[in-house]
Amino acid sequence: MASNDWFDKDFYAVLGVAKDVSAADLKKQYRKLARQFHPDSNPGDAKAEARFKEISEAHSVLSDPKQRQEYDAVRAMAGGRPRFAPGGSGGFEDVFGGFGGAGPRVQYSQGDSFEDLLGGMFGGGGGFGGFGQQRRPQRGRDVTARAALDFQSAVQGDTLKLTVGGRTMTVKVPAGVHDGQRIKLAGKGDPSITGGESGDLILTVSVRPHPVFTMDGLHLRVDVPVTFAEAALGGTIEVPTLGGSPVRLKVAPGTPSGRVLRVKGRGVTAKQGTGDLLATIQVAVPSHLTKAQREALEAFAAASPDESPRAELLAKAKAS
Repeated sequence: MASNDWFDKDFYAVLGVAKDVSAADLKKQYRKLARQFHPDSNPGDAKAEARFKEISEAHSVLSDPKQRQEYDAVRAMAGGRPRFAPGGSGGFEDVFGGFGGAGPRVQYSQGDSFEDLLGGMFGGGGGFGGFGQQRRPQRGRDVTARAALDFQSAVQGDTLKLTVGGRTMTVKVPAGVHDGQRIKLAGKGDPSITGGESGDLILTVSVRPHPVFTMDGLHLRVDVPVTFAEAALGGTIEVPTLGGSPVRLKVAPGTPSGRVLRVKGRGVTAKQGTGDLLATIQVAVPSHLTKAQREALEAFAAASPDESPRAELLAKAKAS
């Protein structure tokens, strides 16, 4: 919205740029000055705070192409002379004397607003060149950051203290975040300089790997080795849990490598629900055998049927 104090304010001088400055150079200069005079960089400095507000006001007008056009028009109309004032010389008629020669005269009295004056001159309603239209506040800028979590914190959730752009904040990371996941934290970005909403913080999470467990959605996975005898004859084994005591599971006779045993409710607990602990059986093959073990296995092999467990695989490959 055009302001009647635009006659007095040289926003180009405030930002230290030429009147034909490009949008990119304008933005670059604003960021430089905003960093220099931001209240966070000058705590308790009233002059720096006032300068920051002045810079922000100038940028909010000149960075908007429509408002910049209106501002340039108003400044051109003023011709660099003092703004009009009620009574005396140098009034409203002097400022707009170049329009339409001896056209309709506009009476200005104490209490009239700038928008009312322009509306009467150029035909009420929306005013001239968009004057009188309310400018919508601009939303603050989104900010990106990274955070590293250990595996258990990623599974259970955690509260982190981060310093982003010179501001220290506390953020809550939900349970069940995965490595590389991006989390949007509403309102934790840069504040608006025009009274709008703050931007968001986009947090990318890095999860340190665990030596035993991995995450699969809401489930936790763990590989559990068993002996050949346990897999062949069956038995009861202990399986670790994350942050708790081991649980005991039964292994059925004849269990092969790759079979998954499920422990209900021992996975990730998040808003979406609770996962399970998935234990994948891996039959451990000894790398060294004693003489007695070798003789026992040779006797087992001699007593086994003379057939190959790969016969069906080979037949399917040949038929395809």
